[in-house]
Amino acid sequence: MTTTTSETPQTKTKPQLIVAVLCFGALAAALMQTLVLPIQIKLPQLLHSDASNTSWVVTATLLGGAVAMPVSGRLGDIIGKQRVLLGSSVILVVGSVVCALSSSVWPMIGGRFLQGVAMGFIPVAISMVREVVPPHMASTAIATLSATMGVGGAIGMPLSAWIAQDYNWHTLFWASAVLAALMVVLTAVFVPHVADNHPASIDTVGAIGLAIGLVAVLVGVSKGNDWGWASTNTLLCIVGGLVVLLLWGVYELRQKDPLVDLRTTARRPVLLTNLAAVLIGFGMMAQSIVVPQLLEMPSATGYGLGQSILEAGLWMAPGGLMMMLLAPVSSRLMTTIGAKSTLATGAAVIGVGYLIALFLMNAPWQLLVASCVSCAGVGIGYAAMPTLILENVPPAESGSGVGINTVMRSVGTTVAGAVMASLLTSRTITLAPGTAAIPSQDAFQLCFLVGAVAAFAGGAIALTISGRRREQPATVVEDLALTEG
Repeated sequence: MTTTTSETPQTKTKPQLIVAVLCFGALAAALMQTLVLPIQIKLPQLLHSDASNTSWVVTATLLGGAVAMPVSGRLGDIIGKQRVLLGSSVILVVGSVVCALSSSVWPMIGGRFLQGVAMGFIPVAISMVREVVPPHMASTAIATLSATMGVGGAIGMPLSAWIAQDYNWHTLFWASAVLAALMVVLTAVFVPHVADNHPASIDTVGAIGLAIGLVAVLVGVSKGNDWGWASTNTLLCIVGGLVVLLLWGVYELRQKDPLVDLRTTARRPVLLTNLAAVLIGFGMMAQSIVVPQLLEMPSATGYGLGQSILEAGLWMAPGGLMMMLLAPVSSRLMTTIGAKSTLATGAAVIGVGYLIALFLMNAPWQLLVASCVSCAGVGIGYAAMPTLILENVPPAESGSGVGINTVMRSVGTTVAGAVMASLLTSRTITLAPGTAAIPSQDAFQLCFLVGAVAAFAGGAIALTISGRRREQPATVVEDLALTEG
C-alpha cells in the first residue's frame, strides 16, 4: 500500500528516526520511576530530615505522573502532540536541575514532582505514533513505545545504583538533566508538528478535580502501610479522594468538551482494558519490589541471597531488556491473534514468571529467570493495551484515552507497592535479639502467589474484551486518515 500524506506528516524525517526519538524520550521519562530507589534508605541522612518526610521523594514522582498523564494526553489532542512532548521534556530538565541543586527535602520533593509530570511524555508519544509512521510500522512502533514504560523502570535501578555507588548522589539528577536536555533537542529537531489539533477548550476544572481525586487516593494507598490502614489520615485520603472523583465524574458528564469523555471510557472494551491495566501494572511492580529485597536479604537467614544493591540491580536489568526484545513478538501476536488475546497472553506469562519464582528462589540465577519471564509478559501486555484503547476511542480522544490507560497502570503499581509492603511485614523473623524484624521466607512466597493471582485475573479480564479479533495495524491508521482527511 502506498503511503499518502494523510497517513504520515509531510516531513523529510524518516519514520524510523521519529519513533527512535519518541522511544528515547519515553525511556528517559520512565527512568524517573526508579531513579532514587537505590538511595532511598539514605535519604534522611542526605536531606537532613526524617524518613516520613523523605518518603515523599519517591511518592511525589508517582503523583506527578498520575496528574500529568491524562491532562497531557488531552492537551496533545487539542494543541498538537509535538508541542506537549516538547513541554514535557522542558519540565524534565527543570525538575532534574532542581533536584541536582537540592540538599534539603522540600525542594527535592518539588523537583521530583516535576520529574513525574514529565512522564506525561509517554502517553502522548504512544498516541502520536499512528500519525507519524506508515501503516505497516504502526503496530511494532506502538508495542516498542509501550514497552519503554516498563523498561525504564527496570533498568533505572541498576543504572542509578551504579551512579550512586561510584559518584556523588547529585550526579543522578545531573545525568537525568542531560538526558532531558537531549530529549528537548531531539524532539524539537526530529519530531514533526502534525496538524492534528482538534477544536476544543481546556477543561481546567476537570483537570483540577481529577488531580485532587487521584492524588488523594494514591497518597492514601501509598502511605497506608506507614500511617496505618485504619488511621484517620489514610481514610480521609482514600474516602475523600473517591468522593472527589465521583463528583468529578458527574461534572465531566455535563461538559461539552470534558477532559475525559466518560461515555467513551465506559465502553466495554475500554473499561475492561483499563481494569486489566491495573492488574498487569500490579504484576509489573510487584516483582520489581519483592525480587530485589530477596536478593539483598542476608544469607544468614537461610533464604536470603546476600547481594549488594548494585548486584541486585544487575540481576534485575535483563528483565528490562526482555520487555524491549518482546515488542516485535507482541506486534506479530497482535496481527495474528488480535490485541485482546495478546494482552491475555502477556498476563499469563507474567503469572508463570511468579510461579517460577514461587518454587525457584534459592539462587540469584533462578530469580533472574523468573524475572525475565515476568518481564516478557509485561512487554507483551503493555504493548497490547494502547492498541486496544486506540481501536476503541475516536481519533480526537486518542491522547486522552492512552493517558487514562497509563494512569491505570500507575494505579496498579501503587497498589502493588502497598500490598507487597503489607505482605512483607505480615510475616517476619528476627536474626538476633534486639535486631529489626525482616520478612520471612513465607512472606516472599505469599507475595509471589498474590502476584500470580493478579496476573491471571488480568488475563481473564482481557479475554472478556469484545471487539475485532484480527485488527491489522494498517486499519487503525487508515481509519484515522479517513476521519481527518
